[in-house]
Amino acid sequence: MYSIEELKKYHNQILNMDCIDFMKNVPDKYFDLCCCDPPYGIGDKFKGGKNSALSKFNNIVEKGWDEKPNQEYFDEIFRISRNQIIWGGNYFLLKPSRCFVVWDKCIPDDFSMAMCEYAWTSFDKNAKIYKMPTEKQFREHPTQKPLKLFERLLQNYSEEGQLVLDCFSGSGTTAIACHNLNRNFICIEKDKDYYNASVERLNNAKAQLKLF
Repeated sequence: MYSIEELKKYHNQILNMDCIDFMKNVPDKYFDLCCCDPPYGIGDKFKGGKNSALSKFNNIVEKGWDEKPNQEYFDEIFRISRNQIIWGGNYFLLKPSRCFVVWDKCIPDDFSMAMCEYAWTSFDKNAKIYKMPTEKQFREHPTQKPLKLFERLLQNYSEEGQLVLDCFSGSGTTAIACHNLNRNFICIEKDKDYYNASVERLNNAKAQLKLF
């Protein structure tokens, strides 16, 4: 089990490791919020043809990137965090939530892929719909959510100075949103390539903020 002092060394960092190995050594309720977007187990949906906008993600689909987390993962995040926002909640066996969140992608009715996505939350609040387009300028991951979406979530479901966990950091969106809004974070990404890309993206975001 990590000591509090050991964990503080990881604050505001993206870690390259298996999230289960990390979480099983964290004390109960250490995090104020776990905001995560775990694999849904539908990776083949992101495999496009040679001319598809999704074709650049074919390689990660082929190497088994989209394996759904097992029950141990959910047991651990509920143990170590006080509240949770779990994207793809409709793909997992979670208890009913009054405060579910829907991301409306603001796309035409004839769009071939999902027009919205669902997040399960542990909060006892009213359900919300957030309308904003998909991320295009800095799209590095097939399931990447808009930075503004995650900033809205943090503004509504956390407070400045609180500690946020993301176990599937992907392109680093949670880390950047936390940095922008003065939340502390520990983010974890197992894939080395995405880890490197997310650290670079976070460092670039920090450098841009310093300019202003």
